[in-house]
Amino acid sequence: MKFETLMLQGFFAAGLLVCALVLGGMLTTHASAPESVAANTATTASR
Repeated sequence: MKFETLMLQGFFAAGLLVCALVLGGMLTTHASAPESVAANTATTASR
C-alpha cells in the first residue's frame, strides 16, 4: 500500500475516534445547559 493511503486511513480513523468520543461525552453528561450557565454566572459574579 502507498504511504499516502496509509496516512489517509489513519487520519480517517483518528477523526472517527475523536467524533465518537465527543459525541459520547455530550450524550453522557448530566449537566443541562441552564444549570451550567447559572453555575458559570455565579462563579464569575463572585470574583
